[in-house]
Amino acid sequence: MTAPNAKPLIKSKFFVVFVPYLWLFLFFLAPFLIVLKISLSQTAIAMPPYLPTFDFSEGIGAAFSELKELSLDNYAFLFSDSLYIKSYLSSLQIALISTALLLAIGYPIAYGMARSPKAWRPTLVMLVILPFWTSFLIRVYAWIGILSREGLLNTFLVWTGLIDTPLTILSTNIAVYIGIVYSYLPFMVLPLYAALEKMDESLLEAASDLGCPPLKTFWVVTFPLSLPGVVAGCFLVFIPAVGEFVIPDLLGGSSTLMIGKTLWAEFFSNRDWPLASSVAVILLMILVIPIVFFQNAQQRQQERDS
Repeated sequence: MTAPNAKPLIKSKFFVVFVPYLWLFLFFLAPFLIVLKISLSQTAIAMPPYLPTFDFSEGIGAAFSELKELSLDNYAFLFSDSLYIKSYLSSLQIALISTALLLAIGYPIAYGMARSPKAWRPTLVMLVILPFWTSFLIRVYAWIGILSREGLLNTFLVWTGLIDTPLTILSTNIAVYIGIVYSYLPFMVLPLYAALEKMDESLLEAASDLGCPPLKTFWVVTFPLSLPGVVAGCFLVFIPAVGEFVIPDLLGGSSTLMIGKTLWAEFFSNRDWPLASSVAVILLMILVIPIVFFQNAQQRQQERDS
């Protein structure tokens, strides 16, 4: 016999599951399919600047007959041109180094926040997110005035006598690293703080009672328990850093090669939408596929542990 509230319960479960899938379809899958279709098209001097456009005003049959015009020529060109391969590799390298720097800087900050008195923690969290109250573009522009040869940093170093001549920091990869670390530091600190703050402190006391030194306690107890925060923070900074455009464009020089700058040049300078779309599709595959494999591995590990 079916309970009287079974149908409303089933409907509520369906609604809870349906809304996220609808959101993913509207704001991820549908735009991705549009970009994928453009990446298989050919460049044209028209508006929009690609063919075929699948114009359904001439009939559904005529529109679908244009499917034969789609090709993989843009992808073949990408893998044959070293510029795009170097852009991908350079972006991955800069993102990996930036993520490592952010983890090295963000972990001590998050650890200090989690071990501070509880009355201070809301204030410390507010200080971490305080830069978000200012426009991202304005904050990046401010680093131009700090890192330039006549900027605040060089002026201070010359005044203190640490250097005799101003350093060339702006328009280098070092400036890009500084900009990424500064801009994405809250995205690393907050997940780490969330993982460290909810950790059971009795485990640390038990390790200390058993004679475990503080450094060994950190590596044996604290760090393994904070791994979910480490993974979340690394993903949150690595993924946007790979496709970053504003920071390398404003702080990096002409020698700073990142896929975000290449993508922008293809879209707005060359107006080659099909090639730019293929660049975006490959970038998405580079980021999404490893994440999917990692999540599946994590799920299997959790199932084995349970």
